[in-house]
Amino acid sequence: MLEQTKVKASKVLLVDDDKTLLDVLKYNLEKERYDVVVASDGAQALELARAEDPDLIILDVMLPGLDGLEVCRILRKDTTVPILMLTAKGEEVDRVVGLELGADDYITKPFSIRELLARVRASLRRAQFKQHPSNVPAADVEESPVVKAGDFQVDVLRHAIFYKGEQLQLSPKEFELLAFLIRHRGQVFARETLVEKIWGYDYEGTARTVDVHIRSLRTKIEQDPAKPEHLITVHGFGYKFEA
Repeated sequence: MLEQTKVKASKVLLVDDDKTLLDVLKYNLEKERYDVVVASDGAQALELARAEDPDLIILDVMLPGLDGLEVCRILRKDTTVPILMLTAKGEEVDRVVGLELGADDYITKPFSIRELLARVRASLRRAQFKQHPSNVPAADVEESPVVKAGDFQVDVLRHAIFYKGEQLQLSPKEFELLAFLIRHRGQVFARETLVEKIWGYDYEGTARTVDVHIRSLRTKIEQDPAKPEHLITVHGFGYKFEA
C-alpha cells in the first residue's frame, strides 16, 4: 500500500488581548484545520512570530504594551509573512497607517467568522503563489512570466520585481499592484478598478487603499516621490505606469 502524503496545515499566529474573541477565533480556525498559535500582547506576538514562522498573522491594532501597528512595523523589517489586521469600527487612520507599514489586509470589528475565514484563505492563497509560483494557472501569468519595461523587470515565477538590476523589497500587495501596472504600462486605471483587480470584488475597503500603496511604492522606485516619473497620477481618474 502506498503511503499517503500528509499535507502540512497552514500555521496562523492569532494576536488579540480579548480572551473571549481569541478563543472563538482559535476554535473556528482550528475547525478549518489550521494550526493556530495565540498571543495576547505585542511582545509575545513578536516572540512567537520569530519562533513559530507562521504562514499568516492575524493582528489586532489595540494591544497592551507594543500595539499592533508597532508590531507590524517591526515584523516588516525582516519578513513578508501576510498580516491581516483587526481594527475597531471607524478607525480609518489606523487602517491607513497599518497599510503604510506593510499590512496586507484588514478587517473591521465586528465581523463575521465567515468573512474572516474568507480573508484568511485569500491571504494564504497569495502567499502560496509566492512560494510555489509554478502552481499558478497560466492565465495568471498573463502571456509571459517575465515582463521588461525600461529599467524594470517583473519575474512572475520568482514573484520578484527588479529595478536597475536590484530586487525591490515589496509587500505582497505592493508586488501585485506594481506588477499589474507594469504589465499594462501606459494604460490608465481608476482606483476602483485597481481595487477589484488587486484586492478582489469582495474587498470591503476603500479606494484610498490604492493611494496608500502607490505612495509607498513611490518611495521605493522614484528618485523624487513628490515628482514621480513612473507611477503617474491622472487627476480625477487614477494611475498609470510609465517606463
